[in-house]
Amino acid sequence: MLNRVVLVGRLTKDPELRYTPSGVAVANFTLAVNRPFTNQQGDREADFINIVVWRRQAENAANFLKKGSLAGVDGRVQTRSYDNSQGQRVFVTEVMAESVQFLEPKGSNQGGGGSSNYGGGNQNRETGGYGNQNQNRDNNRDHSNFGDDPFASDGKPIDISDDDLPF
Repeated sequence: MLNRVVLVGRLTKDPELRYTPSGVAVANFTLAVNRPFTNQQGDREADFINIVVWRRQAENAANFLKKGSLAGVDGRVQTRSYDNSQGQRVFVTEVMAESVQFLEPKGSNQGGGGSSNYGGGNQNRETGGYGNQNQNRDNNRDHSNFGDDPFASDGKPIDISDDDLPF
């Protein structure tokens, strides 16, 4: 059997961090993930997916992610049910995150509002559909080489020979 989920989206609100009675950290947040197509009106819709993350990663998510942050989640789908106060059975589907990746540099302008094209559709060629993310990377170049794209070619061909390839 296979149960694997990989998502990239933006948080709809700050993560909610709690602790179990035995002291284990657990964080919940909702990830808005754009659909790869537009509806009949030409608008891009999104799915709002509940994410649960445990232990150290829960604390990291609560400390470093906030509403609008771009995050990648790798995990599995899990369903559960409970009886609410009216005696009705409620079913919940959520992603149990095994890994949460912070996809924007700390302190960058995060896209919480407006258009957040990060997958498919009519993307701006200069930004690759990632809004001002590339601009933020350019602004941070003086501070750190981490995250620089060695394959960014400004539209020019890359000079590489067969001897440079590892295979």
